[in-house]
Amino acid sequence: MHNTLEALKQHTQVVVDTGDFKSIQQFLPQDATTNPSLILKAIQQPEYANLIQAIHDQHPNASLSQKTDCLLVRFGVEILKLIPGRVSTEVDARLSFDAQKTIARAKHIIQLYEQAGIQTKQRVLIKIAATWEGIQAAKYLEQEGIACNLTLLFSAIQAHACAQAQVTLISPFVGRIYDWHKTKAGIHWNEQEHSAHNDPGVLSVKRIYAYYKQNQIHTQIMGASFRNIGQVKALSGCDLLTISPTLLKELQSSNEVLPCHLNQAWAEHQPRESFSSSEAEFRYALNQDTMACEKLAEGIRLFVADTEAIEKQLIGQLSRQHNEA
Repeated sequence: MHNTLEALKQHTQVVVDTGDFKSIQQFLPQDATTNPSLILKAIQQPEYANLIQAIHDQHPNASLSQKTDCLLVRFGVEILKLIPGRVSTEVDARLSFDAQKTIARAKHIIQLYEQAGIQTKQRVLIKIAATWEGIQAAKYLEQEGIACNLTLLFSAIQAHACAQAQVTLISPFVGRIYDWHKTKAGIHWNEQEHSAHNDPGVLSVKRIYAYYKQNQIHTQIMGASFRNIGQVKALSGCDLLTISPTLLKELQSSNEVLPCHLNQAWAEHQPRESFSSSEAEFRYALNQDTMACEKLAEGIRLFVADTEAIEKQLIGQLSRQHNEA
């Protein structure tokens, strides 16, 4: 009998969400995603310390931000050795409100992958925060043949703008939406009433899925940031789902039958929506969505903090190297 992970793969492309490339192979995913938080967690493990040293040795004259990009790409290259599909690598979140600098950093990341012999058009997705500026940067990059994954996506208006920009993929954050609603409700939160198909994060992804499929939008939807396998199972049929190794193990250990919940026929029976497309209307609609505003801002701050922590690790390794010399 197939386990639940194998059953999920019948309906959805499974992606592993980790920077720990040594944990990937057991799940046989198609793709993988990384972010600064996951890379920071990985480099704190002793077995990855040599990667930081290698970055200093191979790029002695690079700036700190360039070395950080080199480290992210090094992890991506190692991950690509273990999967047949694509890896997502994130642009510095400090550039989330600067389209031109985002474009420049994205091109630098692509250049590093190409120098490592990676066919970037088929194998690399550039992750960018779904701010207005980030979406416009992605629109330009897509026209240049660079595939993008718009992350920190919490609202339908962000999803609509990404579709207008014809980005390759979006990553709506299921778990962080769930977290916000649970915190907001406080002692009044009823877990049973808001689980699985009634989970607010799940409902957000289903809304976007219905809108995309009803309008023949080709941008792929990849549910992300899961807190439990109930959220994952409720989105069976979504284009892609990126899942942590912990939850992948849980799915692998289960033999529960898993039907396909999302498909074109389901989408056609959902309410139809339309959205405005100008910058002003985007900003206003996002501003009116308290949850999306708060989680987007918080997500950028967290990724910035983790990027700065990675830089401190790089500086610390270089200082130790000088002291030993």
